[in-house]
Amino acid sequence: MLGLERRQKIMEKIRLDRKVYVSELAKSFKVTEETIRRDLEKLESQDLLRRSYGGAVIAESTSDELSYTRRSAINSEGKLLIAEKAASLIHDGDTIMMDSSTTCQALLQRLKGQRDITVITNSIRLMNDFTGSGFKMICTGGTMRDSSCSLTGSIACQTLARYYVDFAFISYKSIDLKKGIMESNESESRIKSIMMQQARKTVLLVDHSKFDKTAFVKCDNFARIDTLVTDVPPSKDWQEFLADQHINVIC
Repeated sequence: MLGLERRQKIMEKIRLDRKVYVSELAKSFKVTEETIRRDLEKLESQDLLRRSYGGAVIAESTSDELSYTRRSAINSEGKLLIAEKAASLIHDGDTIMMDSSTTCQALLQRLKGQRDITVITNSIRLMNDFTGSGFKMICTGGTMRDSSCSLTGSIACQTLARYYVDFAFISYKSIDLKKGIMESNESESRIKSIMMQQARKTVLLVDHSKFDKTAFVKCDNFARIDTLVTDVPPSKDWQEFLADQHINVIC
């Protein structure tokens, strides 16, 4: 196997697992550990990973996007707690917009059994997973983004702008006291911004790992957020900030 091909496979593994170990890679590729260390050194020079003792971790970037499957596995317990709390805000007959986040998928699962719920979403996964669930499902249409199983672009934006709903349930990659609410790419950011515009109330669903982080695109400030639902009580600074913004916090 050529060195370039081996390094490509190393990157495939680290994108999936977020970390790799020198000893395991050496056995897998049937080369010496010194060869693997040179591979990792070269990949680090390209800013693709960060070497650590005995291995390496993926280089974090503000524009990094994890696959839907990978996101589903991260802090799944916290997302279930958030979904349980957020579900209490919705009543029979409500109309809601939901983005393509895995937290919204957990929330919609909690709403099964409620009557006359209309869901407008740009998520292919939600449309597929909740077929026959009893919800009235409206798909935005648009351009498919494989990494997030979502639809974006002008068609999706135009569809969302045609409707006014009771709630928008949205998750973001990161939030920061000074920088605001952020996402990893422009197209997803635009979709979420329109959802907030079209909703009577916006509910932000973010687990504790999203606080005090930076992502590539600033989506908005906190003025449009009515309620924030999270899995762990925010810090004192966050509690004071959210109170000043008149944002209801559920955790």
